[in-house]
Amino acid sequence: MKTFRTTLAAAAAMLMTALPAMADDCLEIGGVAIPNFFAEGEGKPVIISATLMGSVTNASGKILEQRATETGLEMEMEHYFGRADGGAIYTKDVGILTAVPGRPGRYMIEISYDVQEGQGRGTLSDYGGSFSSYGLVDLRNPQDLQGLVRYSGELCK
Repeated sequence: MKTFRTTLAAAAAMLMTALPAMADDCLEIGGVAIPNFFAEGEGKPVIISATLMGSVTNASGKILEQRATETGLEMEMEHYFGRADGGAIYTKDVGILTAVPGRPGRYMIEISYDVQEGQGRGTLSDYGGSFSSYGLVDLRNPQDLQGLVRYSGELCK
């Protein structure tokens, strides 16, 4: 009888510690983005428009500020990500661009996205958290800036 009570108490303790994790409503996101950059002129933000494949279907954003670093560039950014069901998230971001040796104007990029708010009536409207992306961008020609990035992470309510 004592062994049964001990086993039952252990099982109850494990269940109680698992309940908060089960109560979280999280959504894995991930896919590929093909961004297009639109440079409007010196001193103006660079506008980003992207087609995404995966759990998010579209994105737009701005490069608000950029600074040269020893290895490339650092950018302050913001993005809006949307889904076909009408849900969207707004993020404030930091992009780290590392110059590709021997390839002027081409960079490896890593972006950390921090969700500021969920919006709309769809799936993403109540989610928050952060996620990231990495990839390559070609910034050689201001009239034809392009890239390819992979995004992934988990958002929770």
